[in-house]
Amino acid sequence: MEHYYAMIMAGGGGTRLWPMSRQDTPKQVLALVEETSMFKTSVDRLAPLFTPDRIYVVTGRKFLEALRAQAPEIPAQNFVIEPYGKNTAPAAALGITVIQQRDPQATVAILTADHHISKKDAFRDVLAAAYELAQKGYIATLGISPSYPATGFGYIQQGTELENIGSFTAYNALGFTEKPNVVTATTFLASGEYSWNSGMFIWTARQAMDEFQRQQPEMYRRFAELAPTVDTNEFDAKLQETWDELKDISIDFAVMENAEKMAVFPVDIGWNDVGSWDAMFEVLKLDKFGNAFKGRQPERVILDTKNSLVYSDKLIVTIGIEDIIIIETPDALMVCHKDRTQDVKEVVNHLLRTKNYKYL
Repeated sequence: MEHYYAMIMAGGGGTRLWPMSRQDTPKQVLALVEETSMFKTSVDRLAPLFTPDRIYVVTGRKFLEALRAQAPEIPAQNFVIEPYGKNTAPAAALGITVIQQRDPQATVAILTADHHISKKDAFRDVLAAAYELAQKGYIATLGISPSYPATGFGYIQQGTELENIGSFTAYNALGFTEKPNVVTATTFLASGEYSWNSGMFIWTARQAMDEFQRQQPEMYRRFAELAPTVDTNEFDAKLQETWDELKDISIDFAVMENAEKMAVFPVDIGWNDVGSWDAMFEVLKLDKFGNAFKGRQPERVILDTKNSLVYSDKLIVTIGIEDIIIIETPDALMVCHKDRTQDVKEVVNHLLRTKNYKYL
């Protein structure tokens, strides 16, 4: 698999995990789950399937220094810089354009920088299986076997069985459904025909650009014009000119929903998108009372505390609380009921409306 590349999408500035995740320090640069940042963990779990020279990172300029410091083994030229954030379709097309210009035979796995995956061997094994399927002209996607009727994820419907590769079975993908309501999600779960959309795709660079050409011809044209400037002095100026003219659109809407020859591997890789504070209870080690504590302060005083989460570098004392989340940073303290973590986005929106940008 010498022409196989991992492309980590690391440009998001997410705020769903405010007050720790900010626009300048999004969750991928934070050590939220393990001892290293989510980005570094994402890089490390790719070995030995991908050597550092076959790992690419697409990110924004303001994150570049932090990401390079966390993964110095990745060559500098493998960091592809977006001029500014413009959603995942332009970011993916940019990374693939650079990789394909350097290796026309490339197969590219589009991966995430901020998801937790506990079963790392299974993850690498399914990426290897997906590579094999991609050589047969399919776009392979990793579908997460759903454990509850989630309304915050997209779903992929699986059709007829394609083939078994190793211990994995690939199915024809019949289509995507974005974030259904709870009734629809429950129906999906009961049918056994749906997987959560992980946002991870494996395809040859040639097929990727063919899909852009078919479905997003204007975007394709601009990247086709950019391609000859890769690794020349003209690249930065041409990229800026190109970027300003691109529409802001996700890769799901731009390409995947109507792509030809889509396939899905339903897998259990211990995946969690760590999309909100309550998700931390699924990925952190809990004590016998269902509590989790993170931070540099080793001392803590706990009295009659259950099912609670505390992130702090200070001594935090909890007495008689249950289902509470406490997140402490140098400039903010959030205390939130476990059932209300989805409302963190409302706090962020309020800070935006009131122009309290220093807290964003």
